[in-house]
Amino acid sequence: MHIGRVIGTVVATRKDERLIGCKLMITQPVNVEREPIGEALITVDTVGAGIGELVIYTMGTAARYAADKLQSPIDASIVGIIDNMDVYIGKEGDDS
Repeated sequence: MHIGRVIGTVVATRKDERLIGCKLMITQPVNVEREPIGEALITVDTVGAGIGELVIYTMGTAARYAADKLQSPIDASIVGIIDNMDVYIGKEGDDS
């Protein structure tokens, strides 16, 4: 699973018929410090995420399972909305 931020929506009136009914979002991958990394991608929203929200997304076969569309051309799906994230980043030489 990966962390991302929803930065937009996609409307495609013409698309593969197996994607009809799917809400498509533009998701920017981010690191644990919430900084953008890599290129944005199109994800299928399975949880009702909105623009600006921090989300968990999955890719590959797991994305099709999450959307319950195993035969669909889905590469990435949003599977959770992050409410809070606590990250401990230790300092060099800190073994605790």
